[in-house]
Amino acid sequence: MKKHPRVSLKVSSKKVLEICIVLSLAIHMLLFFAFKKFEAEDVFITEVETKIEVQDIPETEQVKRPPPPAAPAVPIESEDEELLDDITIEETDIDFTTFEELPEPPQPIVEEEEIPPFLPIENQPKMIGGEEALSKVLKYPEIALRAEIEGVVTVQYIVGKDGTPRDFVIVKSLNKACDDAAIEALKQMRFIPATQRDKPVAYRMSRPIRFLIK
Repeated sequence: MKKHPRVSLKVSSKKVLEICIVLSLAIHMLLFFAFKKFEAEDVFITEVETKIEVQDIPETEQVKRPPPPAAPAVPIESEDEELLDDITIEETDIDFTTFEELPEPPQPIVEEEEIPPFLPIENQPKMIGGEEALSKVLKYPEIALRAEIEGVVTVQYIVGKDGTPRDFVIVKSLNKACDDAAIEALKQMRFIPATQRDKPVAYRMSRPIRFLIK
């Protein structure tokens, strides 16, 4: 079915666009010819008045400097005869080759071992090897043999924590030779140290040593 040209939307819109363009151009032409000249008015900018105020500034006063210190007085020789004359230091000879002996350095402080006054027999030190080992190292002094001296020497000593005897003291003496022989024999012995609460401790003990001619 074919549409009528008046009813067709395409045809009608095209005509409306053409009419609008023509009218727009006509209006612009009329405006252009109606307002050909434009007159501009001069604009004057008024100057801003500035006021300057002058203030009187007082003159600064210079502070006076303090006066300089007085010059030192010149020493004047006194006429008093009782004053001492200038003392001159006599020359001294210093010998740098001789020095005073330096004091001995302080000895380190050794803490004393705590020695229990009493221990049960089973906790006291025990001589390794016993009396048999002691008799092997004990030497009868020759002078005591010739004099046929017999007897007992009692020695007091300390057995340390390491089982070494020390600090020997003769409690009962026989003679000098036998005393020295007893101490020398004990120095060669070693001990199982004393114990206190299952810990080794130093312990003081005494031992009689018999000198007997066989």
